[in-house]
Amino acid sequence: MAVDGNWNLTMTTPMGERQATLSLKAAGGTLTGSQGAEGNTAEIFDGTVSGDNVSWKVSIDKPMPLTLEFTGTVSGDSMNGEMGIGPMGSFPFTGARA
Repeated sequence: MAVDGNWNLTMTTPMGERQATLSLKAAGGTLTGSQGAEGNTAEIFDGTVSGDNVSWKVSIDKPMPLTLEFTGTVSGDSMNGEMGIGPMGSFPFTGARA
């Protein structure tokens, strides 16, 4: 599957650009893996993949406890989409295969 592998994410947030690493594996329509930022790594959950479309969630503790919801499209070695931050709305993210 085209989404499998390691990715470097750049997320545009109200606090400026944030960097994260993402490791993904697709099996059927299920997406699993982990996401890390600022020294913390968490397993993703509710991950799905359909063609070039991907979505997943990850819970973070810093800078505050939140669940981030990602929806995006993979095109070759790049990914782009939206990251939902609960009540703060949605913000764009981009990804490049590591």
